[in-house]
Amino acid sequence: MSRRCSRATSERLSPDDLPRLPRRALPIADTKPRRDSRTPRTAMQVQSMHFKARAGEKLADARLQENLRRLSTKFVSGRAEAVTQIDFVATRAELKARRNRALERLDVWLEMFEREAARRGTTVLYAQTTDDAAKLVADIARRHDVKKVIKTKSMVTEEANLNAVLGQLGVQSIETDLGEYILQINGNEPPSHIIAPVLHRDKEEVAELFAKTHGRPRLTEIPEMTREAREVLRPHFLSADMGVTGGNFVIAETGSVALVTNEGNEGMCTVLPRVHVAVTGIEKVLPTLEDLATAMRLLPRSATGQKTSNYFSLLTGVRGDGDEDGPEHSYVVLVDGGRSGLIGGEFQEMLRCIRCGACMNHCPVYQKVGGHAYGWVYPGPMGSVLTPSYVGLGRALDLPQAATLCGECDSVCPVGIPISGLLRKLREKQVERRLRPWRERAALAAWGFFARRPALYALATKLAARALERAGGTAGGVAGTLGRLPFARGWTDTRDIPAPAGRTFRELYAASRTHLDPSSKR
Repeated sequence: MSRRCSRATSERLSPDDLPRLPRRALPIADTKPRRDSRTPRTAMQVQSMHFKARAGEKLADARLQENLRRLSTKFVSGRAEAVTQIDFVATRAELKARRNRALERLDVWLEMFEREAARRGTTVLYAQTTDDAAKLVADIARRHDVKKVIKTKSMVTEEANLNAVLGQLGVQSIETDLGEYILQINGNEPPSHIIAPVLHRDKEEVAELFAKTHGRPRLTEIPEMTREAREVLRPHFLSADMGVTGGNFVIAETGSVALVTNEGNEGMCTVLPRVHVAVTGIEKVLPTLEDLATAMRLLPRSATGQKTSNYFSLLTGVRGDGDEDGPEHSYVVLVDGGRSGLIGGEFQEMLRCIRCGACMNHCPVYQKVGGHAYGWVYPGPMGSVLTPSYVGLGRALDLPQAATLCGECDSVCPVGIPISGLLRKLREKQVERRLRPWRERAALAAWGFFARRPALYALATKLAARALERAGGTAGGVAGTLGRLPFARGWTDTRDIPAPAGRTFRELYAASRTHLDPSSKR
């Protein structure tokens, strides 16, 4: 690498630096994506404000609960075994340092990536919002007269709701990841997991869906259904004009895009169509291939419990003279979509995320409610931080509370993100901005009033303990239990709790001291 390419600024990057990055024009179009009736607002609708109601529905879904139990046997146990093959603590510390280095000089590495990609024939475009990203991809499709697009799994294109905007243009968009394909033919259902998007469905449901959609006899075994999907998708691979992929990482020193899959569909989407577009976030840049090698030691292990994924592609430039395959036109769309707002702030650590899904696999809340309860692209603990950060805390009020703060996500994160600490910070911001429900604020204010007056606090708790003891019934056939408390429905709607013994801790403590030392006084 030349000295010029390895330059680094002496100051940390601030959010204001990113919007000033060059926004390269399509060589065949205007500098801005076209805004007309055919390219509507596309960003995926946020439903995170309904987390509590959605979670209640998912908890009552017995079939979903059975499907979610597979997490503990597949992903959790698989990861536990895979990380024993390496020094996980040391490798995590190394990857954390490398990701921090990339984020602290993000403007430098993005400019280097753009320069090196351009040298190899790839056009790099910047999208300030996810709407802009979808419109840029739509512009590319329009300029190249694209009729059919084949896609790999990409969470950023989910943010942009890309399939919808392509459909508005009359472009057929086919998901080629098996899980995403199942969701697409099931009414464009959103994914429930970033690694296994159809985790919430079992094989019987998929078998019924395939028989209904494909018009073929109903199959019963997963290998047979996989073979059927391959037969259905193969003609689309061969007839597509454009392939759209995500990007697990982009490499600054080579201008390359790294793709990690287990199905091999990324190869079909990138070498067969004449146009390839990679859509990914600005935070996915890594300075060097050495950084990529470190990331690849942890990503498959953390995601699926594999030493390495079945397929790995490092895409660099366009088809060269003498090449038998590869795209004639290559684009990379780098999306901000709220990411620059985290730069230089207390939530910047979240940008280290490599989207492995380990945090949600180990989260006791996700394991019970699944991904759809979270109401946007990113579920689980990572989503409980990313969604408020990207779309605004006011639109995702329940998500910072959608965690037990047990710390399991912190312990398994391959880049050392203190997710539980970030969730606490979001909760603090909710309180500071008075975004919590008025009942909660009133209860805390009342507690504060009594806590500052010890004598009054002792009297109030004494009276409350006596009243609750008398209110104790035989809920669930157990004497001395409370089956319903109007001011604590979050607990009593789903469980019975023991009624207090009638005396407060202060009274019991005083009595114990008197018993041990009759001369002692309270």
